[in-house]
Amino acid sequence: MPDMMLLMQMLALLIVIGAFAGVLAGLLGVGGGIVLVPAFFYAFQTLGYGGPQLMQMCLATSLATIIVTSLRSVLGHNKKGAVDWDILRGWGPGIAVGAVLGVMVAASLRSVALQALFGVLGIVIGAYLGLGRAHWRLGEAMPVGPRRLILSPMVGFLSVLMGIGGGSFGVPLMSLYNTPIHRAVATAAGFGVIIAVPSVLGFLLLQIDPAQRPPLTVGAVNLVAFGVVICMTLITTPWGVKLAHAMDPKPLKRIFAVFLTLVALNMLRKALGW
Repeated sequence: MPDMMLLMQMLALLIVIGAFAGVLAGLLGVGGGIVLVPAFFYAFQTLGYGGPQLMQMCLATSLATIIVTSLRSVLGHNKKGAVDWDILRGWGPGIAVGAVLGVMVAASLRSVALQALFGVLGIVIGAYLGLGRAHWRLGEAMPVGPRRLILSPMVGFLSVLMGIGGGSFGVPLMSLYNTPIHRAVATAAGFGVIIAVPSVLGFLLLQIDPAQRPPLTVGAVNLVAFGVVICMTLITTPWGVKLAHAMDPKPLKRIFAVFLTLVALNMLRKALGW
């Protein structure tokens, strides 16, 4: 067993990360999982738990927290009338299908492959957050028909492979199709619920070697990390929602883009064994 001092340090880290992730979920719509997955990876590895399924535990635990965080966020945004329920109803089924496929693929990959995927996709998201422009457009309205049939599962699939909610892919997608940013952030919180619920159910059934998982882990979900982070995100997600409607998040996105890119590069470095 890890020593008590190390456990207390990890607990303090998870409290800070959980608070930060909650604010991000409400403010930027990028999903707390962007922060949680590398944080869990560091915490579990530092405590001596590794192996070929380490990333599966990080993804699963992150997605479990996103159920609560995204639900809290979407309810907060809905009180302000910002959620586009037509988009959620139209895109929800495809996103859920993609999430289930994502769990099936994630369960079959080794941790190092998932690290590489997180690193590459994280760099892409960071580049868009840092370099993207508000006037960029792919269309004047969200796609329907064949394009929605292709794009909606991709949102769910890629989000599960990174252990994140729908914001990191959903917000840019909706913005590119002329959805106002506050409405995109609010609606993407709903994407997060649709992604996280089926994916967590799948990860709960995944078998992890008992010698390579932290105590109180059910399937691939660690209940201790889940509980600590949820306690913090329940407090801080509403703060992010209020900030999102009270300020221009653009400068913060630029700063976060740099942070995310560095985190993604570090994850990719570890995956390549450098």
